[in-house]
Formats: sequence, structure tokens, C-alpha cells
Amino acid sequence: MESAIKVIRAVQIAMLVSVILYVAVGEGIGSVPRLNNPVLFYVLSLVTITIVGVILVVRRTLVLQSAATLAARPNDTATLSRWRAGHIMTYALSEAIAIFGLVLRLIGFSLSQVWSFYIAGFILLLFFGPRRPVSQVS
Repeated sequence: MESAIKVIRAVQIAMLVSVILYVAVGEGIGSVPRLNNPVLFYVLSLVTITIVGVILVVRRTLVLQSAATLAARPNDTATLSRWRAGHIMTYALSEAIAIFGLVLRLIGFSLSQVWSFYIAGFILLLFFGPRRPVSQVS
């Protein structure tokens, strides 16, 4: 279990660093005013809200259920794989939100317009870190 937590933590840190790099690349390259279409901004905002909902479902169905099982049976490899996959899917979806910010920045939107995508991706990555499953005592 400890090695799985370390691997997931390493993935989380790498993805947090990549969000910072997206901001740096977006600001380094800057925007090329080409396709500053507000409809695209609103579509990606709606997709982002949907992704946050999907993240919550993934967390509930894969991570939290698997964590409850792992608390009782820590050597269950199938459940550990589901727990790990749930974390990786959560991180990939969070990363996608930050990538939306980079894409919008590169096609012509200002940093003040896209910062929320970067921040949302970063906070979701930070908030959903791996935790050691503990048994619930009722």
C-alpha cells in the first residue's frame, strides 16, 4: 500500500508541476489573436463543469469505495488497482482542465480570462491527493 501511495503522490506532483509549466508556456509564447471566440470559451467552461462532476463520480465509485475495502483488506490487489486507477483518472481529468486554459491562452484569450482553468486544475490536483485508507468505526 505504501508503495502505491508513493507512486500516486509522484504522479500528482508531476502533474502539479506541469500545470505550472502550462502557465509559463502560455505566457512565454503569449497569445496570437486569431480565434478569440467567446463561444469556445463558454463551451470549454461547460465542459470543465462537467469534468468536475465526473471527477466527483470517479472519486465516489472508484477511490472511496476501494479505500473502504482496502481498509479492511489491505492486500487485495484488484481493489488496490481500482484505487490507483481512480486517482490517475482524477488527475488526468484535472489536468485536462488546465490544458483547456493553455489552449485558450494560445488561441488569443488573455491570462485574466483563462486563469480560472489553471487554478481549477491545480486545486483539484492538490485537493485529491492519495490518503492511506482507514477503517470506519461505527
